[in-house]
Formats: sequence, C-alpha cells, structure tokens
Amino acid sequence: MRLTLRRAAAVPAFSLLLLAAACGEEPTLAPATAPSSAAPAVGGQTINTGPDQNRVRAEKVDALAAQVPAAIAEDGKLTVGFSGEGSPPLVFPATDDTTLIGVETDLAQLVADVLGLEVAPENSSWENLFLGTKSGKYEAVFNNVTVTEERKDTYDFATYRIDQLGWQVIDSSPIKEIGKPADIAGLRVSVDSGTNQEKILLDWDEQNKQAGLKPAEISYYHKYGDALLALKSGRIQAYFGPNPAIAYNIAVSGGSRIVGTASGAGPDLQGLIAAMTKKDNGLVKPLNEALNTLIGNGKYAEVLARWGLSNEAIPQSQINPPGLPRQGA
Repeated sequence: MRLTLRRAAAVPAFSLLLLAAACGEEPTLAPATAPSSAAPAVGGQTINTGPDQNRVRAEKVDALAAQVPAAIAEDGKLTVGFSGEGSPPLVFPATDDTTLIGVETDLAQLVADVLGLEVAPENSSWENLFLGTKSGKYEAVFNNVTVTEERKDTYDFATYRIDQLGWQVIDSSPIKEIGKPADIAGLRVSVDSGTNQEKILLDWDEQNKQAGLKPAEISYYHKYGDALLALKSGRIQAYFGPNPAIAYNIAVSGGSRIVGTASGAGPDLQGLIAAMTKKDNGLVKPLNEALNTLIGNGKYAEVLARWGLSNEAIPQSQINPPGLPRQGA
C-alpha cells in the first residue's frame, strides 16, 4: 500500500498507473493537476508536495528535553525510521524523489523540536522498521504503526492518531457499503500482507465460512499502486487499507470512493497509531509528554489539518494502551 507521488501533466492518475504498467515500470500515482509542487488533497485543500516544506515547528521544552536518555541525547539527534516507499499523506517522497514528507515526518519534527533534538531521518522497508527499532538502529519510528499486544512485548508506544481503515471501490461499483463480514462474502478483495487489516479481513472471511456464506477471493498487493491497477481493471472489487492513503488518492485522482471504515484494531477496540521505540529504553515517556505538549499548544492540530487528517486526532497521547489482540486470542 505504498505509492510514489511524482509531478505529471493533467492526466487522470488511474491512466498514469495503467500506462506505467504497460511500459513495465513500477506503477506511480501523480496528481491530476498541471506540473506543480502542490496537489489537491483531502477536503479540497492544497498540499505542498515539494521538498521545501516550511513545516510547522515547536519550541524546545527544557524539562522534557532533560528526560531524554543520555545515550539518545548525547549526539543531539533523534534517529527516526520511516518507510518512504510512498503512502500519501503519511510518508512519501517529495517532488525531488528524495525528501520524505507527510504527516508522520511533520509530527516527528515537532516532537524532536520539543525534546531539543534534530531529526535524523532513516528510510527503510516496513519490515526493517521493526528490526531496526529492536536493534536500536532507530530511536523512534513514526510510520503509521498500530499498537498491538504482540508488539508491546518488544516495543513501547506513545499514541498520536486513531487507526482508521477504509474500503475503496471504483465509482461505478454497485457496492454501496461494507461494514460487516457478510458484506464481503463472495467478493474479490485485496489487502497488504502482514498488516492489521489483513488480520481483520481474514477474521471476517472465517466468520463467513462458519456461517455458510461464500468465502471472499483475497488477493495480496504489497504496493498500493498495484492494488489500484487491480481495482480499475476489475481484477478485484474492493481494496481494504489505511483510510488516509485512500482518502488522499480519491481526492487527488478521483474515480473511486470509500464505502466503509473500520478501526484498525477490530470491532471491539479503537485502534491507535503510535510512535514506536525500543522497549524499556527510557524514551517513551518523553515522546508521550512531548506529544501531549503539542496537543495542548495546538501545533499537533495544525499539522493534522495541514494534511487533511483532523478527523484522526486524539485528545491525549497514551503510553502502551490496549492494542490489537494477539492472534488466536
């Protein structure tokens, strides 16, 4: 579910995806506007996608900076892991194809500001974010990571957004709503493997099988651009993935719609997105207090609004709250 945003002429994004596939290149998503560093986003906003971000910044809070473990603070940097393969508006390359931008990079910058540190961004694959944090290579990760009970065994979390998933279909689809397991019975659907949405989808499919309903036909796409191609071509009827990326794609390129949302933690718990750090390394409390400082002074809300994600705001950051249940639990 990762896509790359590049400059392009005024060509529908789905057409660009199909053209890229025909040429044997990796599918990319481009704004449906004339060449510019700004592209329309959620709610009709204009979002700057250039490398010069003019990010929202915050002042250092000495009392919180003093709480940062000495081993982390000594070089004056906060090494932050991101998966920059591209998922607007979360983390994705700017129009220079190098600078990582998005709501996650902005929030990491704000937290580092409060803690008196300089952000040292590290680009990685999704899987290596966890390995790198466990080894101490990354001091923190801001990358749409959902709190789960299994992850809490190895990592500490300071929450900063709700975890919202969405169901995407093309505009001409007869599907009006997906809100319960029976709604996907017999459908051709796609999801990214190793994600929380995959767990939810597989659970729904199992419930349908036990109820005697037709199983779903599940296809896996690691890259969101590939899932969009499959959706447009009719190979799948619906895509289940992170709501922010879907909402951004719909606003930028059109041609599809959201027919349902769900908590990333399932029906019994509101999922939460959090900054992740190595368990018991002493950093989670400063991260948590920095986030609450930013919530209190309005900088947090300013960043979410900048990326069209105000509806994913939380009233308070928590440390290691209840997370997605363990598999098989």
